[in-house]
Amino acid sequence: MLDALVLDRVDFVKLLIENGVSMHRFLTLSRLEELYNTRHGPSNTLYHLVRDVKKVRLSCTGNLPPDYRISLIDIGLVIEYLMGGAYRCNYTRKRFRTLYHNLFGPKRVSARKLLGMEDDMPIRRGRQKTTRKREEEVDIDLDDPEINHFHFPFHELMVWAVLMKRQKMALFFWQHGEEAMAKALVACKLCKAMAHEASENDMVDDISQELNHNSRYYRPQDRHFGQLAVELLDQSYKQDEQCNATCLQLAVAAKHRDFIAHTCSQMLLTDMWMDGCVILGLLLPPSILSLEFKNKDEMSYMPQDQDTYLQEKEEEPEKPANEKEEEDMEFTAMLGKVSTEASRKKGVGEVQNRHRLIPMGRKIYEFYNAPIVKFWFHTMAYVAYLMLFNYIVLVKMDLWPSPQEWIVIAYIFTNGIEKMREILMSEPGKLLQKVKVWLQEYWNITDLMAILIFSVGMVLRLQEPPLMSYGRVIYCVNIIYWYIRLLDIFGVNKYLGPYVMMIGKMMIDMMYFVIIMLVVLMSFGVARQAILNPNEDPSWMLARNIFFMPYWMIYGEVFADQIDPPCGQNITTEDGHVVALPPCKTGAWIVPAIMACYLLVANILLVNLLIAVFNNTFFEVKSISNQVWKFQRYQLIMTFYERPILPPPLIIFSHMTMVLKHLCCRWRKHDDDERDYGLKLFITEDELKKVHDFEEQCIEEYFREKDDRFNSSNDERIRVTSERVENMAMRLEEVNEREHFMKSSLQTVDIRLAQMEELIGRIAVALERVTGVERGEVNKARSRTSSDYAAYILRQSSFNSQEGNSYRLNEGHSVFPPLKYHSVFPPLK
Repeated sequence: MLDALVLDRVDFVKLLIENGVSMHRFLTLSRLEELYNTRHGPSNTLYHLVRDVKKVRLSCTGNLPPDYRISLIDIGLVIEYLMGGAYRCNYTRKRFRTLYHNLFGPKRVSARKLLGMEDDMPIRRGRQKTTRKREEEVDIDLDDPEINHFHFPFHELMVWAVLMKRQKMALFFWQHGEEAMAKALVACKLCKAMAHEASENDMVDDISQELNHNSRYYRPQDRHFGQLAVELLDQSYKQDEQCNATCLQLAVAAKHRDFIAHTCSQMLLTDMWMDGCVILGLLLPPSILSLEFKNKDEMSYMPQDQDTYLQEKEEEPEKPANEKEEEDMEFTAMLGKVSTEASRKKGVGEVQNRHRLIPMGRKIYEFYNAPIVKFWFHTMAYVAYLMLFNYIVLVKMDLWPSPQEWIVIAYIFTNGIEKMREILMSEPGKLLQKVKVWLQEYWNITDLMAILIFSVGMVLRLQEPPLMSYGRVIYCVNIIYWYIRLLDIFGVNKYLGPYVMMIGKMMIDMMYFVIIMLVVLMSFGVARQAILNPNEDPSWMLARNIFFMPYWMIYGEVFADQIDPPCGQNITTEDGHVVALPPCKTGAWIVPAIMACYLLVANILLVNLLIAVFNNTFFEVKSISNQVWKFQRYQLIMTFYERPILPPPLIIFSHMTMVLKHLCCRWRKHDDDERDYGLKLFITEDELKKVHDFEEQCIEEYFREKDDRFNSSNDERIRVTSERVENMAMRLEEVNEREHFMKSSLQTVDIRLAQMEELIGRIAVALERVTGVERGEVNKARSRTSSDYAAYILRQSSFNSQEGNSYRLNEGHSVFPPLKYHSVFPPLK
């Protein structure tokens, strides 16, 4: 099996698995590490990725040592680097690191055997504890035989195949094991990230294109890893309308718009967005009690954070055994594994009893905790904040802030606290990584800058004049950003959302255009300023004058009176006055010429080029506007799902409540530091097993339908028909060859028969001749012998009669001489 994996023999690996080889028993830590260090197979960028991740620990050369062996911890760092965001690999968790160091020792081993855990250093046995801090105690039993194996070996092997660019092997391992949808999204993200890193490191273009191609298409059937995830989701949606929120996070990390835009994902987002309520409750709060909410059973299958799940689990009483069995059957039926006839056997009363209604207080909590309610609360508070901000910058500013200004200051201050909460409650474990993940969002960076600038303005505003005027000016400039911030709210709209994305893409395109425009503008501005003003003293106004007029010329202001002003000799006006003209500058006639070239390039060429780029971006986004809006909708829903109910500045009370709740939980239960703040679907192990079985069933059904569609397609039918025709043609050629062979054989037989007939004829003629000659001689001998014999008999008869004895012939002697025959043919050799 190890040789088959190293040599990339997919068919051989498949054969071994079909014949009973257990991957769970085969794959160990040492074997997986050996696979990552193999030199066989296609070329890959894993070495360069490890070098980039570990470049801080290397020398100035930036290269890994020649004998460096890649460890699984290095692989974990590479996976986290490629996945980005809050993704945490199991290879970098403290439990795995402790296990790895206990098994392999603190130093890298010089040589290891492939089929076991033997190495040059003795392994410490027994229960080991590593205690750095109280929260990091890890209890590991090294005598456990399963400690050296993986729970999901096909997951690890698929990631290995993707990182090693073994695409056929990766597709094979994707089809085996659990969590196929998540594995497809992880593979898609890894391939895209590897393609990006290859292009950033100036590698060969073929490597970057191949990696990018692997994330989109998959040989030999041109299957796209992301497309595999979408089609599997579609197959699951045909049988069940549920989805896993974690897969949504992976799809967002991979920027897989088609996955987010799928009906199943959008139905889940719609449930989270509306959350069983309507907007009528905002306008008429008493109507909340009359709204139709989901029951507890249905809401238990909605994604939620860990704190909410634990709180509901504590408040929920213990269920009887029969009720658990009914809920188990309901969950199984929801996955499509229980027939509809079995569900019809239950009475309506039993169904109503089982579907427990949520209490009144829970209804009110669920209503105000819905993302759409939070969205409208925060939006209305934001509009009110902008109105107050308009008031304080438009009216006269007093020495001491007015109540309206204090409200604006409180809004900005509490908004900054909310940004700190977002950082602290994000999924990564370390604070530095939390900050990095938070800064990956564009709006977070701009919010941070706007809050800091407003803080500087507030400090200056509280000072005595003239510093107070500077603070007011900063207020006036700062309000520009808070108006632009409204574009993020427009993303929830189906029609305005894509246009906001178009603006963002066009701004990026314009930045590249500005660089080109700056080169052309400076070439003309410097030459113009130097020719027209040769005697200027050093000052910063020179830099302003270089860009001032050439920049406004781009928009059509050519300053016609200054293109070629009169100079030299004095002129006389109509009323007889003599006007003294300034002396002509040397080379002043060159300025109109270079100005004409500048306007030709800037106004006609570059501006039209920018319009063409904008046009291309518009049609590119317009073609996927629906997917873009649904993708932005997901981000907006998740943002408001995680926000507190109260908007700024009242959000400070929500923050105080969260802090008190967290302190109480830590005091009562001593929660660990690695609390999970993400949205997930919390289900039991039995339910998780059923979900895995359901997903495997969907994979089998998906590939079965895929093969059926492929076999029934016109191209495949034409291909099969052409193969059959080719086979028939080959068989006809074989028949024709046999026919020619038989004809040639028959002709050979005919020729040999003719030769034999000719020889037989010659033999017959020769025999006739021989027979005719000898017959004449025999006749003559016979006639002579008969006469002699007759005379002899007469003599003997007379003699015997005289002596009285009877006569007899001598039996041992013949009276005829022997005949001699001579062959006419030569003797056979």
